Amino acid sequence: MFPLVIIAIFVWVGFVAAISFMEAWLKFRAPGVNLEIGLGIGKLVFKALNRVEIGLATVMLVLFYFHYLDITLSSWIISTILIVILAFQSFILLPKLTAAAQLKMEGVSDKKSPFHIYFVVTELIKVTLLIVLGTQLLNAYIL
Repeated sequence: MFPLVIIAIFVWVGFVAAISFMEAWLKFRAPGVNLEIGLGIGKLVFKALNRVEIGLATVMLVLFYFHYLDITLSSWIISTILIVILAFQSFILLPKLTAAAQLKMEGVSDKKSPFHIYFVVTELIKVTLLIVLGTQLLNAYIL
C-alpha cells in the first residue's frame, strides 16, 4: 500500500510543480503567444491538471481507507487539509479564475484577479503538505 500511495503523492507534487510553477508563466514567453492565447492554454491546462489532481487524491484516499490502521493521525490531518485545499481550488478559485480569464480574452476587463494570488498561495501550501506527507509515509515504509 505505501509504495502506491507514496508514488501517487510524489506524482501529484510533480504535476503541480511542473504546471503551476513552470508552465503557467513560461508559456507567455514563447514566441507568438499573446495574452489571449496564453489564457486559453492556461484554462485548458489547469482544467486538465485539476482532473489529474482529483484522480490522484482519490487514489490516495482509497489506499488510506483500506489501510487506515497503518496511517498516523498527522497523515490523516495533512490529507484532510489537502482535500480541503483541492476542493477550494476546484469549486471556488478555478471557476473564478476561468471567468476572469474569459473576460480578459473578450477584452471586457483588464483587471488582475485577486484570486490568482489565492491560487498561488494554496498551490505553495499544497505542494509543501504533499512533500511532508510523502516524506512521512516514505519514512514509515522504510523504517
